[in-house]
Amino acid sequence: MKDLVVSRRQVLKGAGAFGVLGALGIPTTVFADDSKVRWDIIRVNFATGTLSAGGMASADAVDGSRITLTGSGTFGSGDDEVTGGGTWWTFNSTGTQTGTGTYKATGLVSWTPAPGTPPLPNDNIGVRAEESAGLAVLRIRYSDGSRGELIVSCTLVGSPAAIFEGITATKGFVDYWNREKPVPLVDGNRTNFHVMPSSED
Repeated sequence: MKDLVVSRRQVLKGAGAFGVLGALGIPTTVFADDSKVRWDIIRVNFATGTLSAGGMASADAVDGSRITLTGSGTFGSGDDEVTGGGTWWTFNSTGTQTGTGTYKATGLVSWTPAPGTPPLPNDNIGVRAEESAGLAVLRIRYSDGSRGELIVSCTLVGSPAAIFEGITATKGFVDYWNREKPVPLVDGNRTNFHVMPSSED
């Protein structure tokens, strides 16, 4: 968390460095006003302090094999309100690619927002004031027929230290449980949520 505070100061000075990170969840009152949540694996331009869609994030299995994902989408309180997906790649423990394809989000398992203040001044995805830390668990279907869950976790400045930044995922019987940490000033392994009023859908 100290790194985030220092990085935010650097961003505001024009150099830029930060991490956007996450918390744990179940569908609750966040949907009482028919709002929707947008999730993104993001890109970060540290020079301008800008977050954008289209990033990549990875997580490792117990043997060191890895899954890398792109993705974005939205969800509300029901499975019929879940949209989005992205691209996946898997690699064995030596780094050799073992598969690739697309995936689709098919359902919401849980969502809980968390406290935190956006560290970056510029948001190319949505309204900065609607950014939220939190944790979402989504059911997903891979293009090779396998199924799994995608865990998207985002933490902002001031979020509880127990929250991690990044993603984990399951694919079939493999649990890619060990998220790859974001590195200061290096793009990758970062996420973001926007809690949007229904009028913005």
